[in-house]
Amino acid sequence: MSLRRSIYKTPAQLRLMIAPGLATAASLVAARAVMRPGVSTLELDAAAEAAIVALGGTSNFKLEPGYRHTVCASINEEVVHGIPTERRLAAGDIVSIDSGAVIDGWNGDAAFTFVIPDPSRPELVAAREELSRVTEQSLWHGIARLAVARHLNEVGEAIEDYVESQGSYGILTDYVGHGIGRSMHETPPVFNYRVRQKGPDVKPGLVVAIEPMVVLGSIETFVREDEWTVATSDLKAAAHWEHSVAVHKDGIWVLTAEDGGASGLKPLGITPVPIP
Repeated sequence: MSLRRSIYKTPAQLRLMIAPGLATAASLVAARAVMRPGVSTLELDAAAEAAIVALGGTSNFKLEPGYRHTVCASINEEVVHGIPTERRLAAGDIVSIDSGAVIDGWNGDAAFTFVIPDPSRPELVAAREELSRVTEQSLWHGIARLAVARHLNEVGEAIEDYVESQGSYGILTDYVGHGIGRSMHETPPVFNYRVRQKGPDVKPGLVVAIEPMVVLGSIETFVREDEWTVATSDLKAAAHWEHSVAVHKDGIWVLTAEDGGASGLKPLGITPVPIP
């Protein structure tokens, strides 16, 4: 008879997830710091990798079969899984960077979206910045719900409610968040929208990567010839934000935020508590 691994981590295991979370956060800070017109996505990849290595980690993305980079860099109509190349960023691009680190066998995973300024196209930039803002805030609404939820799938309700309140945006349904721990992708799935099932209990030891992917048009997507990059079928812009979040006996802690999520959660009335 096979033994099924519990989705809930022990207090000691939660503590081991702090370091890879911080290394993941540092990699995104490093990528953002060099993001400007003319910089290639390979340069963003190198900056992220250097930050992870400096903190004693390695890239967990490179552990994915067939993937050889530290980050995924998705531009404009690309939603997720974009492969870093010599492609240079241009003014007005909306860029999503997804990264992860592994330290001592434990994983972190996070993503952010950034719009390259372009004074010559203020309307395009404003629409893309608003898309990114809505996506990021939907993430924080989902995390805030996790802090008080009884069941995991309440997170998706909060994300969908927020996105719908902000206008006509689409939430991808083919790609969702996930549990995280010894592997970067574990059960349970974390939906970004309402589903019929309640999902597992939210209780100490639950660690999940919440990652809404929101688009300006249709939620239909296709995978490009590289067999990785997911793009919108109507070629309209997309945004992707993600954090790995731990539930413990005293509250929640955003492992991939330098402040544990304090600044993002404060407007929503939630105070994260460090993992003891």
